[in-house]
Amino acid sequence: MRILLVHPNFPSQLRSMAVVLGKNPAHDVRFLTKVPEGEISGIKKILYKPKRKPNETTHHYIKEFEERILEGQAAYEACLEARNGGFYPDLIFGHAGWGSTLFLKDLFPRAKMALNFEWFYKGRGSDCDFDPLDPITPDVEAAMRVKNSTLLTDLASADAGLCPTRFQYEQYPEHLRSRLIISHEGIDTSFFKPDSELKLVLPENNLDLSECKEIVTYATRGMEPYRGFPQFIEAAHLLLKQRPNVQIVIAGDDRVAYGKAAPEGTTYKKMMLEKFPLDEQRVHFVGSLPYGEYVKLLKCTTAHVYLTRPFVLSWSMLEAMSCEGLVVASDTAPVQEVITNGINGLLVDFFKPDQLAQTLNNVLDRPTDFTQIRKKARETVLAKYDLGSCLQQRLAWLSSLITAK
Repeated sequence: MRILLVHPNFPSQLRSMAVVLGKNPAHDVRFLTKVPEGEISGIKKILYKPKRKPNETTHHYIKEFEERILEGQAAYEACLEARNGGFYPDLIFGHAGWGSTLFLKDLFPRAKMALNFEWFYKGRGSDCDFDPLDPITPDVEAAMRVKNSTLLTDLASADAGLCPTRFQYEQYPEHLRSRLIISHEGIDTSFFKPDSELKLVLPENNLDLSECKEIVTYATRGMEPYRGFPQFIEAAHLLLKQRPNVQIVIAGDDRVAYGKAAPEGTTYKKMMLEKFPLDEQRVHFVGSLPYGEYVKLLKCTTAHVYLTRPFVLSWSMLEAMSCEGLVVASDTAPVQEVITNGINGLLVDFFKPDQLAQTLNNVLDRPTDFTQIRKKARETVLAKYDLGSCLQQRLAWLSSLITAK
């Protein structure tokens, strides 16, 4: 079978699928991407690069759409060259919304195209109007509606699509869900697994917590309101006062991955630390960790904090659960799909840092009382989010698209 995988990043969420497909000599697999670095055995890259950035005078509602169109044009031209060289895929699988898949069905009309539809933007009822202190404006609400333009174009041309979680699936209007299924990318439970003998030592960060019995962790791509960073820092400020021996480790970059940028000239990290100073001897910002170091964090934590607005669920929460980490998470819809309070994790009000601090205090007082919750957390991931099972489901689904008339 001839297969075209598509994502501007490489290998992105498609790594596991690409590895499996690349091992099969019966497949001719190409990966359409902007990233020249990196390789996967059995996979040939098709590289593309947009010719320019959006025009500065473009209306701000559609500037991102123009950027996506430029992505799509570049992707089309790269694939046209591949087609002229004899490559015509039977199957296209990629990530909707980036623009790179926009025009592929026009170039390869006989190919079946299946896409990952991650998030449908709404002005009301999910992430945008979640925080009462940050009310949505008519301008933002209008911009959110237009922001779906690329997704809707992709959905119209795709033969089928998937959403990683039920919560994400339900963000799409009901009349658009008929060709979507729910299928998670999966968590590598053989890598993210418990190790009770491991000690938290991060040599690159000059951090040795091997003798510490109270470790609270927080991991994020960006230190931002969408992932509850301000609430976590306030809770950490309270917890440090209550527990003289606690150590707090924060992994992630001082940037915004989702949502509004901080005011010009500052960051959310700087703003929160000015408001709630933390003991630098007991709070460790370790940056974005390599996977080998990151997994140590999840295996050694006494309590792992995960906070999110009603938005895309981070893999980090499931990875922590897979390591039998005790996850203390926000009582928000994407989390509720996975965690039942007191069964496989603990839930707290997103907007109550004092409740988060008190819950962490209780856990640190009696860590052995939560052993069963930790075990149930891993059982949940094994049952519903194991990489092997999820990947098998996706591959079977893609195969059925090819054989369907």
